[in-house]
Amino acid sequence: MKYVSTRGAAPVLGFEDAMLAGLARDGGLYVPEEIPQMAPGDIAALAGLPYEEIAFRVMRPFLGGALSDDRFAELIAAAYAGFDHDARAPLVQIGPNQFLCELFHGPTLAFKDFAMQLIGQLFQDAMARRGDRLTIVGATSGDTGSAAIEAFRGLDAVECFILYPHGRVSEVQRRQMTTPDEPNVHALAVDGDFDACQAQVKAMFNDHVFRDRVHLTAVNSINWARVLAQVVYYFSSAANLGAPHRPVGFTVPTGNFGDIFAGWIARSMGLPIDRLVIATNRNDILHRTLVTGRHDKAGVHPTISPSMDIEVSSNFERALYMAYDRDGAAVGRLMEELSCDGGFPVSQGALETLRETYLSGRADEDETRATIREMHARTGEVLCPHTAVGVKVAAEHRGAAPMVTLATAHPAKFPEAVAAATGYHPPLPNRMRDLYDRPERLRRVPNDLTALQNVIGERVTT
Repeated sequence: MKYVSTRGAAPVLGFEDAMLAGLARDGGLYVPEEIPQMAPGDIAALAGLPYEEIAFRVMRPFLGGALSDDRFAELIAAAYAGFDHDARAPLVQIGPNQFLCELFHGPTLAFKDFAMQLIGQLFQDAMARRGDRLTIVGATSGDTGSAAIEAFRGLDAVECFILYPHGRVSEVQRRQMTTPDEPNVHALAVDGDFDACQAQVKAMFNDHVFRDRVHLTAVNSINWARVLAQVVYYFSSAANLGAPHRPVGFTVPTGNFGDIFAGWIARSMGLPIDRLVIATNRNDILHRTLVTGRHDKAGVHPTISPSMDIEVSSNFERALYMAYDRDGAAVGRLMEELSCDGGFPVSQGALETLRETYLSGRADEDETRATIREMHARTGEVLCPHTAVGVKVAAEHRGAAPMVTLATAHPAKFPEAVAAATGYHPPLPNRMRDLYDRPERLRRVPNDLTALQNVIGERVTT
């Protein structure tokens, strides 16, 4: 199994090297050269299996022999041992043919734990074998950062820096990043929005002298291993709802597109996904692209679903690469237009492919609050604002097949938004009840590449 860059000008790598590289050296994102297929009988056999076994069967073909089967199974078991629910990603029915897939039972109460806990195990194993050290730099709109810090805190072979937009994450999200006291993890509050943080991370990767000096890698959703780990819960959900004997639809609250691109991978492997629906908040560049055929920036507006307050959706590049028939040069030109001109037109052929692949919708602030309120009143289920965006959009795209909305975060991560909609203040789990009492440790940094590189350089010795 080999991995190629979406821009077509970087070395072809195996799984482990692609994972450790994070961003390709040509600025692109790694994708598999081909998508392994899973036979209908193998999909049917997943029903009722432990989540860890499903994860092993779904992900193993993508590793290309990078790990022995026994070792890979051990790392998967270690990754999910700290989850609070035995099913890991349980399904909850909220209406006729309507389901939530709860992805918030991990250590930081968000779907990012499914990938980040596994990446932590994979990185630690690789560094132990290679006798090397890595510097992880990531940008977060809220959940990736806390999941990364939780996964890498205390590891000897990793120094981890997370950039988050100052004042634009929830208090719980911030405290999850700033209260760990292990000296190898660092929360950097950047003056700017998420897109500014992400742009600085990409700029560091494109500074090859700095990148090589500090052994830089990335664990946010530009890392292929992040996407791969997220493919698993599509299979677990669909198989437990009758796949492959009946199709299943998925609606995904998304900002950076990695979670829904994982659904495209699952469908490309043979999972019968009936509808793959993009759900956006008022920062709706992905929805507007499908409607208008142009991918244009319009400014990022703070919302009650801050993890989706994103305009430069990194993983959309992977979707474009597939829609443009794996033409890396064409994708490179589009990304240059986005950087220089703030947008680009999608070619007619690629647009038709995207529209055949994805449906989309949006929810504004009032609609998000109304969905939280209605769901709580009708079922007792408490939704985080991101999940509420998904539930609202899912209702507009229901068909004969079951529709699963990915419930991406625990409502207690956004207590003010939930309380404003319902009057109910969702409590944190017992293991996190003292979060507001823990001392914080963070560093405020300007939105400046040199300043950020200096902060990282102070801590990393080569």
